[in-house]
Amino acid sequence: MRRNRVLAAVAAGLLLTGALTACSASGEDGVVTVKLLQYQEARAAVVKDLIPEFERAMAKKGRRVKVELVTDILTDDQFRTKITQQFYSGTAPDVVDMGGSNVTGMAGAGYLLKLDKYLHAWDGWDEYYPSVKDGARQRDGSYYSVPHEASVQSLFYRKDVLKRLGIDTSQPRTWHELVARLKQVRAKTGEAPIVLPAGTAWGDGSWSEGLLPIVAGTGSTLYDEKSGKWKLRSKGLSAAFDLYADLVKAKLLPVRDLQNPNPWEPTKYQKFPEGTLPVAAQGSWGWKYDWGPEGAAPIKDSRKRIGTWDYPALVPGTEPAPISGGGFGYSVNADAAHPDAAVELAKWLSSGKALAKQLAAVGAVSPRKGLSHTAPYRNEPSLLQTEEKLKSSIQPPLGDGEDRVSQAVQGATAKIVSGEADGSQAADAFAEEAEELLGSTRVAK
Repeated sequence: MRRNRVLAAVAAGLLLTGALTACSASGEDGVVTVKLLQYQEARAAVVKDLIPEFERAMAKKGRRVKVELVTDILTDDQFRTKITQQFYSGTAPDVVDMGGSNVTGMAGAGYLLKLDKYLHAWDGWDEYYPSVKDGARQRDGSYYSVPHEASVQSLFYRKDVLKRLGIDTSQPRTWHELVARLKQVRAKTGEAPIVLPAGTAWGDGSWSEGLLPIVAGTGSTLYDEKSGKWKLRSKGLSAAFDLYADLVKAKLLPVRDLQNPNPWEPTKYQKFPEGTLPVAAQGSWGWKYDWGPEGAAPIKDSRKRIGTWDYPALVPGTEPAPISGGGFGYSVNADAAHPDAAVELAKWLSSGKALAKQLAAVGAVSPRKGLSHTAPYRNEPSLLQTEEKLKSSIQPPLGDGEDRVSQAVQGATAKIVSGEADGSQAADAFAEEAEELLGSTRVAK
């Protein structure tokens, strides 16, 4: 362990006020500087305006903290590569805003500060929803990020289109029931009526927005937190791959679109807005990023025209359920020169008006109670309704190696979409590739 990491760990055990006072004295003119990294433009824009408010809030408490915003607009893959290199070389910023799937690997590598002492002493932590806490907790039982948003995975549908076609729009209890409705749609339109991310062209979405939400509601365990191993064969996985195969066989999935580059463009950005493909698997961010007034493919009066269903039951003994998709959180560099000031920034950005502004800007759901009356979040009825679902959502446990599992899912679903494999064959292909990528020691037998 490097010397500065030892110092960071020692500092984490100190009381916040004393620690900030002590570390402030070591800075130039008594000022503590904290570097914050944002790699998505919308997040960077809203946080830039919040930083002066944080600095003033600290000044009122007699703490001189300066925040340096590092804006580096990157794709998810580019960010993952670059931040890993920076942590390895010791050049990473003090606070990094990133998704939970990145936190797992970086925490395991020792790059992130353990936040348990800070969170348990913070009254704001008690306001977080259980599913959000479950999603943020790592295999060792500790926390390495402060979640500042959540999402819910649902099936979005065009209420206006289905009603015009005379199709039932009530919550389908089972996938069998929903498939029957989709066949009615296809019989009337001649078009594939639903899109579930699948194949290699969709990338990680084929896992996180495609297969994962379906399997999560089956009750089958994908990742065992106690053993730290993945279960690559289960009743739920088999049923999920069979569902994909059934949808392809019945010509309910747009297979040609799924095999082309950027498959979300002809499906979510063209056909769903047009109403020719009326059902789409999507996260709650779709209200803002995809189909809202400033989204990639705006739908006029979207709140009136779009509805959401929970994922229907796929196997006997289960019920329809919304699936928690996680979200971004603020992690602190284990080598941060002033870890207490860095944690204070993470907590402040994850509270009150600062949090409400970020949620409204990126179309995310609040991970904690008490913000439904705080502007501008209170002016987002779709997000408020989704937050209600978050309270009962299923949070699938996930762990290190998720990127490899995702790769195997992409390959297996691509075989189904291309007609090279049925559900059973795809399940076998997935299990074999995932074990090869993960290594046998991380696979449950």
